[in-house]
Amino acid sequence: MGKKKRREKLPASGELIQIYKRLIEYVKPYRLKFYPAVLFNLVFAGTTGLLVLKVEPLINKLVSAKDFRGLVFIAMGFVLINLARGLANFIGTYLMRSVGLSVVKDIREKLYAHIQGLSLKFFSDHHTGLLTSRINNDVNLVTVAVTDAVEGGFKETVTILALMGVAFYQDVALALIAFCVFPLMIIPITMISRTMRKVSTKGQEGTADITTILMETFSGVRIVKAFGMEEYESKRFNVENTKLFKTFLKRARVRAMTGPIMEVIGTFGFSLVILYGGWKAMGGGAEIGGFFGKMISTGGGQGYLGKYISFMTSLLLIYPSVRALSRLNNGIQEAIAASVRIFDVLDTKADIVDAENAILLPEVKKEIEFKNVSFSYDKVPVLTNIDLNVKVGEVVAFVGMSGGGKTTLVNLVPRFYDVTGGQILIDGVDVRDVTLKSLRSQIGIVTQQTILFSDSIRNNIAYGNLNTSESDIDEAAKAANAYKFITQLPDGYDTFIGEGGAKLSGGERQRLSIARALLKDAPILILDEATSSLDTESEKEVQKALENLMKGRTTLVIAHRLSTIRHADRIMVVVNGKIIERGTHEELLAKGGEYKKLYDMQFRDMDVPKAVTE
Repeated sequence: MGKKKRREKLPASGELIQIYKRLIEYVKPYRLKFYPAVLFNLVFAGTTGLLVLKVEPLINKLVSAKDFRGLVFIAMGFVLINLARGLANFIGTYLMRSVGLSVVKDIREKLYAHIQGLSLKFFSDHHTGLLTSRINNDVNLVTVAVTDAVEGGFKETVTILALMGVAFYQDVALALIAFCVFPLMIIPITMISRTMRKVSTKGQEGTADITTILMETFSGVRIVKAFGMEEYESKRFNVENTKLFKTFLKRARVRAMTGPIMEVIGTFGFSLVILYGGWKAMGGGAEIGGFFGKMISTGGGQGYLGKYISFMTSLLLIYPSVRALSRLNNGIQEAIAASVRIFDVLDTKADIVDAENAILLPEVKKEIEFKNVSFSYDKVPVLTNIDLNVKVGEVVAFVGMSGGGKTTLVNLVPRFYDVTGGQILIDGVDVRDVTLKSLRSQIGIVTQQTILFSDSIRNNIAYGNLNTSESDIDEAAKAANAYKFITQLPDGYDTFIGEGGAKLSGGERQRLSIARALLKDAPILILDEATSSLDTESEKEVQKALENLMKGRTTLVIAHRLSTIRHADRIMVVVNGKIIERGTHEELLAKGGEYKKLYDMQFRDMDVPKAVTE
């Protein structure tokens, strides 16, 4: 349950632009949608300024009240402009959303494919709950950065620029006074951005922790109930859920602060405009009403009143856009925090990869050779100087106490891990010099922990070769002693077996995994304690299936029950990462060494049953 938690550090400010550029790269395949979306959003934003600019002639017409036809044209202009705005807004928003969903799809697929290509070490270091959270939650947050930021950023920025243009066009002095407060907004926005990234990162980590608990407790529900730990698990969940609640509450607080801060700063600019207008009205001993009289009489007789109202309209419309940009900034900071986590995975290099000039592994005909093999995990020695030759068709068993290195040793053959010293050769070719696909295509595996998928029995048996024929599936099921129980199910091969094969017994699940290995028909077979978790009756059925599976195959067996490997061609006793004894069952018993001790521990005062070879 306890893989070490990794806490991501926040990116330095210099890295933020690079992160954003990297995100925008995912937009490039959708340029034909993206650029029109930007264009339509620009049309929508630009016409806002045009709409405000029309206020001036409208006011002037109203003041003169003599040109009704002019008023009609202006009114029609408003309608046409708003129609254009509405259409542009719809098309721009739809196209941008389409781009955003496509980008999310691409990132999610790339992330999943990349994770699939990483080695077992990566999965040992990262809990599946954390990885699930990144693929689901983090990728969704990135949408804000690649679409909302572009759509809203362009739209609001162009709106602000258009309205500022109108304001300066109407009165430069008033515009300078109104917008002098804008630089003051940089400080709070910067502080809020930093806090939002920090809180968002913490929230995403908390979400991953909760996902981890859910996956652990749901998959291990039988153990939870068997040990009466429902209350304990609920408390454990509640602790993490409370932490997440507090984090999200802090995020809500930061979000809630943004609008009021922008509002207050904007109010200063608006107040300065009012003060300047009042001062201008009262200047030179003029009456207040004289100011508006001046407005009417200035600029061709009646122009300034329209200019002033147009200016105030543009000013009032600018501040909502500024607030919208500040809110959008919060979403961008969350997206950047999520992007850091996503790129952290995407930048993880697979340590098990094909060599530059890797060749296809020919069909195995001679031997598998472990040549002075050593292996360390995080600098901790696991295997030391292993020398072993396994001839084609030979059954070699590995026994010893848990933690001795048996599983690690056989996992080096399909390159789940790479040796840190020595070589593993198949017919004289180093496994690191052949392609992974060609290597693993020649290896079948049946493990103690049966891995099945929430799918039909047919697809589980045919896993890796879904286009195989029905007759081949039948033959594999019969050879695995699974055909009888499959045909007795209401839906036969179309029966869905639930998560991990939950609807089947342990023996039935294991026989399906054997059928899967039979159908693969690989020349090399790895059996990792394939019967150790079964009851006696199930073990008999599985052992019969294993006999069929092993015929004609080079087999590496990890065994806990020594009775199952009595007829192996050779038995290797592995202790502390070294092979300390080797020989047949009878030879090792005669030596009276470590194997004899293991044998006596298991069968003291018991009659040893004659068992089939595993």
